[in-house]
Amino acid sequence: MTGQGTGLKPGEALGILGGGQLGRMLAIAAAQIGLDVHVYTDEADSPASRVAAKTIVGAYDDEAKLAAFAREARIVTSEFENVPAATADALVAAGAIVRPDPRALAVAQDRFDEKTFLNSMDVPTVPFAAVNSLAELEAALSRIGTPAILKTRRLGYDGLGQARLQSGADAAAAWEKMSGAPAILEGFASFEREVSIIAARGADGSFARYDLCENDHAGGILSSTRLPARASPAVSAAAEKAVRRVMEHFDYVGVLTIEFFLMADGALIANEMAPRVHNSGHWTIEGALTSQFEQHVRAVVGWRLGPAARIADCEMTNLIGEDASRWAEIASDPSAHLHLYGKRSTRAGRKMGHVTRLKFPPT
Repeated sequence: MTGQGTGLKPGEALGILGGGQLGRMLAIAAAQIGLDVHVYTDEADSPASRVAAKTIVGAYDDEAKLAAFAREARIVTSEFENVPAATADALVAAGAIVRPDPRALAVAQDRFDEKTFLNSMDVPTVPFAAVNSLAELEAALSRIGTPAILKTRRLGYDGLGQARLQSGADAAAAWEKMSGAPAILEGFASFEREVSIIAARGADGSFARYDLCENDHAGGILSSTRLPARASPAVSAAAEKAVRRVMEHFDYVGVLTIEFFLMADGALIANEMAPRVHNSGHWTIEGALTSQFEQHVRAVVGWRLGPAARIADCEMTNLIGEDASRWAEIASDPSAHLHLYGKRSTRAGRKMGHVTRLKFPPT
C-alpha cells in the first residue's frame, strides 16, 4: 500500500500535539490503518501516551524537543486548539507540515476573534462585545441586554471561565469572576436545541460531512449526543454550507466542527467552532462507516477521505466523574459500546469516558 503525494505511508509516524482522550482516540485510529503515532505532551503518563508508539514529554515552548519531534514525525496535527503559535512556528521551522492550518487554530483560541471571523463568513452568531473592564461590561450590557453570558476570551472550556448575568446588577460579581482576564459578553439565544456539524476536508480539497448531531449539555459540559437530529434537511444544508465556507477560507485539512443553536424558526446561530475532532462526534466510532478519528488522520496524512455515512441511529453519553465507576455494569450491557480514557484520577466534571448505543435500522 502506498501513500499519496506528500502524505505518509503505513509504518511512518504521525505527530500529535496533546496527550488527552482525543489524542488517544486519534492514535488508536491511526494504528488501525498502519501508522505509528508520536505524541508530544507536557503531561507525564497521559491517556494518549499509553497507546502511542512514542511520547515526548516537554513544554510547548521547548524548541529543541519540538525540533526532535518534527524530525521523527514530518506531519503533525493537534488534539486541542490552544496550541501556542510559537509551537506551530517551531515545528514548521524544523521542517514539519502542521495540519490543520495554524491560522484556524489561532482564530478558535479567542472567542471574540472567532465570532468576528464567523460573522465575516456570513455565519450568524449572538450579539457580542469585547470586555476589558467593569465599565466596558456595563456599557456592553446596555447594548446587548440581559440575560447574557460573560466568558473569558481564551482557554475556558466545559463551562469554566463563564458567568451568567440575569440583570445589570450581576455585572460586578461577573467581572470579578473573570479575575481581570480579557472577556467577551455574549447575548443569550433562546434556542430550541443545540446541534453540531462535523466535517472533514482532505489535502486534495475533497469534502465529507457527517449527519447533523443533536446535543444536550449539563453544567456547560456535553452530556449526550443523539442522531438523527430533530432538524429539517434545510437546516442540515445550512450547517453544511457554513462549515464548507470556513474550511475553504483556511484551505483547511482535517476535521472541523461548528456548534450551533437551532432557533424555533429554523435559523442557525453559531456558538463556536473547533478545529479538531469533537466530543459530539464520538458516536462515529461505531455509528459511521469511517470514524471522525480515522477521517482526521486520513486527511492530515494525505490519504483519500473515507465514507462518512451513518449506519444506525445513535446515542452517545459522556461518562463524567463518578459515572465511569459503573464500567462493569455498562460493559455487561450487550447494547453498549464502552470507551474509557485511562485517566488515573476521577474528579467532578472530568470526562472519564463515553458509551455509545446503536439502534438498527437507521431512520
